[in-house]
Order: sequence, then structure tokens, then C-alpha cells
Amino acid sequence: MANEDRGGIAAAVAVHMFTASGAVLGLLALVAASERRFAAVFVWLGLALVVDGIDGTIARQLRVAERLPRFSGEILDLVVDYLTYVVVPVQVLIQAGLVPPPLAWPLAAAILVSSAFYFADTEMKTPGGGFRGFPAIWNVAVFLILVFGLPPAANAVTVVVLVAATFAPFVFVHPFWMERLRPLTLGVLAVWMVAAAAAVVADLAPPWPVSAALALATLYLGLVGIVLGERVR
Repeated sequence: MANEDRGGIAAAVAVHMFTASGAVLGLLALVAASERRFAAVFVWLGLALVVDGIDGTIARQLRVAERLPRFSGEILDLVVDYLTYVVVPVQVLIQAGLVPPPLAWPLAAAILVSSAFYFADTEMKTPGGGFRGFPAIWNVAVFLILVFGLPPAANAVTVVVLVAATFAPFVFVHPFWMERLRPLTLGVLAVWMVAAAAAVVADLAPPWPVSAALALATLYLGLVGIVLGERVR
């Protein structure tokens, strides 16, 4: 039994290390952003998303919370997510000159502060598995801003709207957790992922069909919860 317990604890530590590896991927993305290798940024952030997407399932299967209660996997996940979802994209926003220069730092500060509050909100998730307001997925937002190539002023307006939407009384649904329109939503998510990968391969300057697919899939995924009438109660 003792050997089994030690093995279980070792496995739990390994899972936490796997989660923490997202911070290493975030650092690699941060370096790439500083060097203006923006396609590489989203390769690293994409790998971080894979880690973020599967570590929770592995942790539950191996009973990590039970075997290693001192270390919170949820807090660890939030620490890594703040780096990869918020800090790295803000660096891209500044380095790529995506907004007017006089507004770059004020908008960066608005993103960082609003996202910090969001990540600290113990009620960010709804009982139905959605998120209250825009879920601070700035990695996705900045990726789309780069791909669509709109003027800096339009990008600035987009940032302001998303910062405000962080505290909006609507639910942004999680594609894996929603019940209504689940098959359609998962299909749209698959289209989005394929189009996003194609955009990265095209050095973030994809042909118009890829951009159109990204735009339509993003509109669906962003608005489906609101259209279905999901609101914060």
C-alpha cells in the first residue's frame, strides 16, 4: 500500500508539473513576441491550450486533489492561464503595433487589470459550465486581430468593447459543456480550429476563405450563448 501511495503521489506531482509546463510554453511565446515572430507565438500558445485542455481530465482520473491536497491545481492553472491568455497577447498587441501608439499602454493596462479581476472572480464560471462575461481569452482575441488586419483604430475599439464585455451580464458558453446545440457547436469549433491552424501555417496572412471561416465560426461561438438567452442570474 505504501508503494502504491508513493506511486500515486508521484503521479500527482507529474500532473502538476505538466500543468506548470504551460508557463514554459508561455515564456517561449513571450520571447517570440519580443522578437516579432508572431506565428511562432501562436504555435507555443496553441500547445499551451492543449496542455490546459487535458490536464484537468488527467488530474481527475488520477485523483490529484486527493493525493496532493497541499497544492491547488486550480490555482496553478489560473497562474499559467494569466500568462498565456493575457500577458503574452498583450505583448503581441504592443509589439505588433495593432492599436494606435498613444493608446497602446492604456489599453494594455486595461486588459491586464480587467483580466486580473476576472481571474480572481470566484463566480467567473456559471453552474451550467459557462463564463460570466468575456472570459479574458485575449490569446484568441489578439490572434484574430492579427489575422483580420483591421486598422489600428478599429482594433482599439475592439479592445475597449471586449474589456467592457468582461463584466457584461451575459454567459459565454463553453463548447464542451453546453447541452443545447452541442453537436453543431462542436462542429463549428472544429472548423475554427482547422482554420486557425491554417492561418498560423500561412504566417497569419491566410487566404480569404480561411479568414471568412474564422470570422463566421467566431461569431457563432461568441454569440450562441446570448442568442440562446443565457444570462447571468
